[in-house]
Amino acid sequence: MEIEEIYTLIFRTVFYYGVVVLIFRLMGKREVGELSLLDIVVYIMIAEIAVLTIDDLDLFFGYGLIPMVLLLLIQRLTAWISLKSPLFRTWFEGKPSIIIAQGKIDEYQMKKNRFNFDDLLQQLRENGTESIKDVSYAILEPSGKLSIIEKVNQNKVQAKINGLVLPLIVDGRIQSKALAELGKDEQWLIAQLAERGYHDTKQVSFCSIDVNDEWYIDKKNEK
Repeated sequence: MEIEEIYTLIFRTVFYYGVVVLIFRLMGKREVGELSLLDIVVYIMIAEIAVLTIDDLDLFFGYGLIPMVLLLLIQRLTAWISLKSPLFRTWFEGKPSIIIAQGKIDEYQMKKNRFNFDDLLQQLRENGTESIKDVSYAILEPSGKLSIIEKVNQNKVQAKINGLVLPLIVDGRIQSKALAELGKDEQWLIAQLAERGYHDTKQVSFCSIDVNDEWYIDKKNEK
């Protein structure tokens, strides 16, 4: 390899290092364990394109910029659609699966998600949970992480919603299934919000209720 080729290789490596870092920054801050399927695919493709362009010195150094920018635009577009459409978000990114409910293991959901008992025990250990019997709910998130809710002392807490925090409004949309679990309807929710000073559900970004009948309400674009 000639000196000129070495300098070219160094320049391309530094150049595409900066490009890849910039693109990943523009894609948003997310932990590795929280990446969606699209994020992972885009990351892999961008890395492969960068390596290809660096490795083949006969290619124009900016050859990889076009597909990289295109992948960035695709990722930003799908992220925007996911934000606006819960249906698209569920289809594209998946939805949580309840692996343990009220202390009972759901083998069907485990098989459906290709989640075995070794995976379950490993994530319980990582959470610091000593035994499956201590688990009230274990929810497998779309990222593959297991969210664990341990059993509480029933003498202290009467769990009206079976140990889960229920989202009643997401992105301004009332969650009918959550209301059905509570045995309530939309009029009840509207009345509860009105008592708390919120008179338009579309202005509510997120609303949930927990086991202690405590509410969390976030208004859209509230600073």
